[in-house]
Amino acid sequence: MSVTMTAAGTSINYTAVGAGPALVLVHGTSIDGQGNFGHVASRFADQRTVVIPNYGGCGGSTIPDGPLSLDTLVEQIAATIRNASSEPVDLLGDSLGAVVAAATAARYPQLVRRLVLVAGWADSGDARHQMVFGTWQRLLAGDIEVCNRFAFSLAVSPAFLTAFGADNLAALLKQAPPPDTDRRVDLGLRIDLRDALKAIAAPTLVVQCRQDYLIPAYQTRQLQQGIAGSQYAEIDSGHAAFVEKPDELVALVRKFCLD
Repeated sequence: MSVTMTAAGTSINYTAVGAGPALVLVHGTSIDGQGNFGHVASRFADQRTVVIPNYGGCGGSTIPDGPLSLDTLVEQIAATIRNASSEPVDLLGDSLGAVVAAATAARYPQLVRRLVLVAGWADSGDARHQMVFGTWQRLLAGDIEVCNRFAFSLAVSPAFLTAFGADNLAALLKQAPPPDTDRRVDLGLRIDLRDALKAIAAPTLVVQCRQDYLIPAYQTRQLQQGIAGSQYAEIDSGHAAFVEKPDELVALVRKFCLD
């Protein structure tokens, strides 16, 4: 099922598959919902209605003119939850999606039953983070292949990247990013959830990727430490854990949310 709706003056679409209480999956900066989660959705659908929204700029969803605000994405996800479910949902976010999911759970605790945050962060003020995301932002304005070289080298572990092989990697480097990726990267430079995290009431699992060079372990740990009573797990992968280690992530999420 595919649904298109309006929220916060924008259009947002989502897909849903399966039956049962809702599990909402929120994608990252430079990938849409199906690209992030389409290959694992069926693995939750035996017990959950798996809802995959596309937020601002991805998959046909829109965002207002001007600098992208976290508030806009939160309102899009909150509206999706209300439209897809009459009860609190299990909410999972990956990368920037983890930031959006955490902010949604903080603002609307009544909407979230359990929360899973993968490769997320709480504060963009870190000097290294500003350097990495600032470089990404500049490269997006120029040669896309050069930008992809930078982004892919940070997104997956060295061994996983090497295993692509030269020909496959050459094809990947030519792929254009989703629309408005530059605006989502810019948002990634302006995140500060440190106070908001105190309002999260849902049981929370924070997943850190050991070989993550985009959002390194200390940033994910800061996110986890800001959420009272949250659990912490590690996966031996790069930032794009749903690409590298989908089996391990599915097992973690099923144990935390479904068992």
